[in-house]
Amino acid sequence: MFVQAPQLSALSAIKHAFFTREGGVSEGLYGSLNGGLGSNDEQVHVQENRCRMAAALGIEPVNLLSLYQIHSPHVMTIERPWEGPRPQADAMVTRVPGLALGISTADCGPVLFVDNENGVIGAAHAGWKGAFGGVLEATVAAMETLGARREAITAVLGPTISRANYEVGTEFEKQFREASADNASHFTPSDRDGHFMFDLPGYISRRMDRLGIGSFHDMELCTYADEKRFYSFRRATHRNEPDYGRLISAITLTA
Repeated sequence: MFVQAPQLSALSAIKHAFFTREGGVSEGLYGSLNGGLGSNDEQVHVQENRCRMAAALGIEPVNLLSLYQIHSPHVMTIERPWEGPRPQADAMVTRVPGLALGISTADCGPVLFVDNENGVIGAAHAGWKGAFGGVLEATVAAMETLGARREAITAVLGPTISRANYEVGTEFEKQFREASADNASHFTPSDRDGHFMFDLPGYISRRMDRLGIGSFHDMELCTYADEKRFYSFRRATHRNEPDYGRLISAITLTA
């Protein structure tokens, strides 16, 4: 039903899970633990799946929070569950126990953060646009406003599409290269002229390393390659499927 990072499992003040696609009730191309509120899956199935996720985290279902993600650097500071429409943002931070910060992905990078010493957590949706726009840096800054110390933060990147399965065009590569010559290392030529393979996990790792946090870890799990465990937007697109399930990665303070 989920995978965990040893670096987070070892910490006493949190629970976390990178939920897989296994262990739910959804059917067809959503099979089976689809947590995507924005998918076209039967909402009764999505809600049951999210209840199962909440139970695994030891929280009430209403406290499993998910944003309306827009591939931005925007971060929400969370003090209680919201009522009404989901806020539009791509990261959350809190110091309130019992609230689970849930990130929805299907190839983009889910990054979970914790300062175990000071009781502050964060979660970020780091697709290429969000990572390029600074969502990781904004998440750490927001954690610091709640009392986190940068050097005490542990962060983990969960299931993300790998370089071997992420082909992009010339304009995409040019945008990164013009932003920084260092970004060239994240691209290798593909088998098609004018195309490149992009290393999103490597790019996220580089930006995290420059933040100077206590530690950062990549679980090195590819959403595209591992169809049994993970949903993938790109894999669904290549198959001309009309929709796809969403993975949930979540973290909560227990005390």
